[in-house]
Amino acid sequence: MWFANFFIAGSITMVLPFLSLYIDELGNFSKSFVQTWSGWVFGITFVTAFICSPIWGRIGDRYGRKNILIISATGLALSVLLMGFVTTVWQLFLLRLFMGIFTGFIPMSQALISTQTPRSIAGQVLGTLQTGSITGALLGPLIGGVIADAIGYGTTFQFVSIFVFVSAFIVFFGIHEQQIETEDENEKTSYTTKEVFVHIIKNPVLFVVMLISLFVQVAHFSIQPILSLYVEDLHGPENLALFSGIAFSAAGLGNLLMARRWGSLADRIGYIKILIFLLFMAGVVYFPAAFVTNIWQLVLLRFLLGISIGGIIPVRTAYIRQEAPIAMQGEVLGYNTSLRFLGNIIGPAMGGMLSGLYGFSSVFFVTSTLLILCGAVLLMASQKNSSSL
Repeated sequence: MWFANFFIAGSITMVLPFLSLYIDELGNFSKSFVQTWSGWVFGITFVTAFICSPIWGRIGDRYGRKNILIISATGLALSVLLMGFVTTVWQLFLLRLFMGIFTGFIPMSQALISTQTPRSIAGQVLGTLQTGSITGALLGPLIGGVIADAIGYGTTFQFVSIFVFVSAFIVFFGIHEQQIETEDENEKTSYTTKEVFVHIIKNPVLFVVMLISLFVQVAHFSIQPILSLYVEDLHGPENLALFSGIAFSAAGLGNLLMARRWGSLADRIGYIKILIFLLFMAGVVYFPAAFVTNIWQLVLLRFLLGISIGGIIPVRTAYIRQEAPIAMQGEVLGYNTSLRFLGNIIGPAMGGMLSGLYGFSSVFFVTSTLLILCGAVLLMASQKNSSSL
């Protein structure tokens, strides 16, 4: 599963650096047209992914998650392959829309591995799994840029689709899923959607953890569309692509180094305690980025941010693994994934709007406040839950 996630994350991120350049190549367009459509083409995938994730999660609970992963990888591969043949922006937009139906391979793989893993080591195992997608995401843009320069944008899409198909083959031949319907003889083997919602609402800490998934993604993605502009403001136009890449990758490197360690620590200390700590840490680290005066200060803070953000995903998934019965875990994680995709949509829009109105610093101030508030709300929810037991 680690290798499948590596290929999926690497393949999908390979095409992101030149998506806007590919749009520009499809016609004689103005800069504003290309920028506007780059946003739409990038974001539309998350809209359909937001709608479809709980549906796939529910199907996975009923029929097995391995089958859903094979369908997801095949759908992604077909989408990427066809993108290499488009002749208009509308065709690319519709294919990215179609691609969103199958986006969610990595969260579904987390659901699969979490159900196959004992609760006592879920954090460590999920943290290890996450390093696969992080490694792919770090290498993908670099490799994609080199390939695109060598063979062209359209051909690169066709080439990348092969690696996505490889993930489907890895899952088909390499994964054996044990059907674990319950972990307790008194536990039900299936749940209605209404029962799943009732379970989430009746567990206030679980409900808050899932809402935090939305706000963490809003915070993390708010800086994405303006990071290159901020780097240019700090460093100037010289080697802008290189230094922007370093700033982007610094967070991924911190994420890679600590994801497994945070998961292992949370298995011993408690998932909620570690989540609260990581939210406060991320909020504190984001704040001084508004005051940096050179690129290397920003890179250091991005690295520290990656260390804190990196632990949130596996620890959060391990907590849901602990709190949701086996027969509803896919659907619960599907709703959690939907909230994450919603954050992916809101975050860039919020960051772009804030920086346009109030400058780059405002994005860091708002993001820092948002993360600290999430930590405070989760702390209050956990204390209230403890006192009511």
